[in-house]
Amino acid sequence: MTRTASKIRFSAKLFRPAPTAKADSWIFLTLPKNASAKLPSRGMTTVEGTINGFHFRATLEPDGQKSHWLKVNRTMREAAGADAGDVVTLEIAPSGEEPEPRVPADLRKALAAAPKARALWSDITLIARRDWIHWIVSAKQPETRARRIKNACAMLAAGKRRVCCFDRSGFYSKSLSSPEAAI
Repeated sequence: MTRTASKIRFSAKLFRPAPTAKADSWIFLTLPKNASAKLPSRGMTTVEGTINGFHFRATLEPDGQKSHWLKVNRTMREAAGADAGDVVTLEIAPSGEEPEPRVPADLRKALAAAPKARALWSDITLIARRDWIHWIVSAKQPETRARRIKNACAMLAAGKRRVCCFDRSGFYSKSLSSPEAAI
């Protein structure tokens, strides 16, 4: 756990996402607003902590309601001894360092074909890279995603270090939100 940041303690209910192909492999929880308010950002935030005593490191996603949600994968769920419908106890703190974001294959291919864009990509911060990736993957249509990748490469090649007008919290654009819970 990060020593400089104070620990945030709370309890939350686990939910199963609305039906998907892999609905049984993960569950999620939404942080209480008062816990989320103690985090350094309304956008994606990497935290370290425990869930029912099991240590984890994960990136919280914005829920579009000025809070965050956490994807609880099978490993975390089993180690915590919990499942959808259970209430778990968490203790988290912002991580001291941000992990390198996973670059989607289509963006990685486009950057490889655009040397100027790739050069700037290597020079921008991890958070800036994460914002570019999030802007691209938040597209709902494949055509929009392809257009955003093309535009991202052009903007990076032109020296633009940050994606413009991208609401990291999802509150204003609603492009980011927590999954819908299965009923």
